[in-house]
Amino acid sequence: MQTVCSIKNKKMMLWIIAVSLILLILLIVRLAIIQFVDGNKLKQMAYEQQTLNRKVTSKRGTIYDASGKNILAQSSTVETVTVNSINIPDDKKELVSKALSDILGLDYEETLKKVKKRSSIETIAKKVEKDKTNELREWMKENNIESGINIDEDTKRYYPYSTLASQVIGFCGSDNQGLDGIEAKYDDILKGKSGKIEKVTDAKGGDIGQLDENYVAAEKGKDLVLTIDLTIQSIVEKYLENACIDNECTDGGNVIIMNPNNGDILAMATYPNYDLNNPYELDNSENMSNSDKNKQLQAKWRNKAIADTYEPGSVFKLITSSAALEEGITKTDNEGEFNCGGGIDIAGVRIKCWRYYRPHGRQSLREALMNSCNPVFIALGQKIGKDKYYEYLDKFGFFKKTNIDLPGEAKGIFLDKDKVGPVELATISFGQRFEVTPIQMVTAVSSIANGGEYVEPRVVKAIIDSSTGEKQDIEVKKENRVISEETAKNILSMMQSVVEDGTGRNAQVQGYLVGGKTGTSEDGVNTNKYVTSFMGVAPISDPQVVILVTLYNPTGEGGHQGGGVAAPVGGQILGEVLPYLELKQDKESEETQKEEVEMPEIRNMTVKDARKTLKELGLELEISNSTDEINESETYVKEQIPKPGIKITKETKVYIDI
Repeated sequence: MQTVCSIKNKKMMLWIIAVSLILLILLIVRLAIIQFVDGNKLKQMAYEQQTLNRKVTSKRGTIYDASGKNILAQSSTVETVTVNSINIPDDKKELVSKALSDILGLDYEETLKKVKKRSSIETIAKKVEKDKTNELREWMKENNIESGINIDEDTKRYYPYSTLASQVIGFCGSDNQGLDGIEAKYDDILKGKSGKIEKVTDAKGGDIGQLDENYVAAEKGKDLVLTIDLTIQSIVEKYLENACIDNECTDGGNVIIMNPNNGDILAMATYPNYDLNNPYELDNSENMSNSDKNKQLQAKWRNKAIADTYEPGSVFKLITSSAALEEGITKTDNEGEFNCGGGIDIAGVRIKCWRYYRPHGRQSLREALMNSCNPVFIALGQKIGKDKYYEYLDKFGFFKKTNIDLPGEAKGIFLDKDKVGPVELATISFGQRFEVTPIQMVTAVSSIANGGEYVEPRVVKAIIDSSTGEKQDIEVKKENRVISEETAKNILSMMQSVVEDGTGRNAQVQGYLVGGKTGTSEDGVNTNKYVTSFMGVAPISDPQVVILVTLYNPTGEGGHQGGGVAAPVGGQILGEVLPYLELKQDKESEETQKEEVEMPEIRNMTVKDARKTLKELGLELEISNSTDEINESETYVKEQIPKPGIKITKETKVYIDI
């Protein structure tokens, strides 16, 4: 019996030893894993558990205008208030919550929830001005609150000029990140590097004795110098707003001014604009759904100059003229080379001239551009042919984005070349049934203005390290030649004639030779909406400025024709911009400048009286909508272009409807 028990005890001992040995081996393996495999991870977890980190937001770089002196966006110092509830005694949580809500203007119940929440840190308020945080510090001192409430340095973005260039500059979110415009495109450069405040705590997040905080300073972001000129931008926005209001442009408008020689965007304005300091503010939004609010916000933030496409209309005749001259198909002044019979037949389709009721007759290319005669450019398009024409569209940059340094750029919308027949080529030739962006159009014409080279547009010209003062200039990017210098010179000469004696007369500027082309197109098919535009180049003797004015669906009394609505805006802007840039005046222009008069009100007059009134002012009357003989003493004027009050030069034609 004893032998049997002894054997059992020995077996039991062996099992115990074996199990113990296995457990010991497992323990050793586990310790090895902890030490050598998970050691760094666990060490980091322990550090994070015992360390309270608070972020210190870096100051974003300053954004300057082209002068490098005028500040368009800057960051000011504010503060963020957070709480570590474990370090606030339970009997003082309500007192603390009341003080925080009163001083910072917060909801008491929401603040109390955060103060009572069992977490290492809770944000109470961001972007708090110093006067408020100083008041909070005084309260903490008076009430012997030494821990649990943290007041840390933060930054707030501020835009000194409020609405100026809003769609270009963009704005920042609550966490100081760029959300739109330059702020978004250059966010990595502007934002800098965040700092932090570290403090050792116990496992629950509470303070350990009087251990000091470790402060790691934030690094300020780099500064940007834009090509946008504050004065020119202000001039542009003033006249654009007036034009959109006076002409009742239901869908707003935009203006771009570009230096054709280096691609600098001197001004880019969209109307309506918005307050960069309050980008989420909407009028009459009380009853809007969140979806509708979001749509309206996206619409007002949208930079139509680069993100929206439109039919350029007759402005595009500059491209057709360039291709025709470059290919040797025609010359500028072959007298009577083309004939306008009121329309042209293409593949069995009759396409009318805008003045079909009184055809232009025989014309040279210069005269056709001055008259904006569609049949002439249709005929040129057919002679050029779609293959060659599409080559020029590509050279002028219409099949690609311009690569302007702004977010959200679109590109032109054209039919595939294989789908283009004679009729489609005809409509393209005079600027309809395809779409481009305003920035594409102004960049293409800049290729003409600078003598034939394609230059990429840019909005930022330099980056400056604010800590070292080191400056990095952004290079001017030029691509292949588009047209010859001779062709470019001939196009500019014809553009000068358009402003001196053609549809662009209302864009004349005292002392300067200005070239231009007006445009009017349908905004979509059968919408009864129009886009009216004016493309200008000045001074013609040495082009330094290219301007594109685009107005969407003008519904006012002035009508929707480019010559009567958009050209005057271009003239007004250039009239202030050219002297501001201190550009030398053209002697020829000074000698031949026509006297200006104010357009009178002639609606509801008889045609006879209207003609007499205009003649006394040195103006010519032309009837737009009738080819029949009329009794001028009994026929009354219903509409007039230009509208009353506009300054125009003598010998300008005034168009009326009867």
